[in-house]
Amino acid sequence: MKGILIMTKQNSLTNLVFAGVLCAVGIVVPMFMPKVVLGPMSFTLASHVAIFIAMFISPGVAAAVCLGTTLGFFFTTPPIIALRAASHIVFALAGAWYLRRHPETINHPVQSTVFNLLIALLHAAAEIAVVTPFFFAGSLFKPEQLANGFVMSVLLLVGLGTAIHSMIDYGISILVWKPICSIRKAGAKTA
Repeated sequence: MKGILIMTKQNSLTNLVFAGVLCAVGIVVPMFMPKVVLGPMSFTLASHVAIFIAMFISPGVAAAVCLGTTLGFFFTTPPIIALRAASHIVFALAGAWYLRRHPETINHPVQSTVFNLLIALLHAAAEIAVVTPFFFAGSLFKPEQLANGFVMSVLLLVGLGTAIHSMIDYGISILVWKPICSIRKAGAKTA
């Protein structure tokens, strides 16, 4: 029993450290990585990587990192973009809960690709939900974006753009996660 208790405390501490490091990464990425801002849409290279890695670890770590990265976006981007960052908690928690039950998903290319697509669609839907009220209120959109209409400005630019961006960042996350996972397993064996 004592060994189980120690292992639980060790895992909690490890997850806390991972959450802290990933929050820091998530705050630094929007400050220094190249970004393209088109009205309510922004593409920041690797901006979702910390969230995906947190999602691979646990729902709690995913939630903590979403809150931390949202803070980073509030410091570096307009409010609508920061609110979109806050919506990441939807896909991060859904993905983390799924991966908790099916951890093998990310190790199988077909399953991982389907998972990536579904998470990207959920991610896009959450961001569309955040942007839509701003569009219909006419705020934070340039006149030409409003003239382009809801389909072009929100569904395609924000929705499709987010889905593509999410899928790319998921791919980067898998490449980063695999070596981290190997290190975690090696550390667990020596503990």
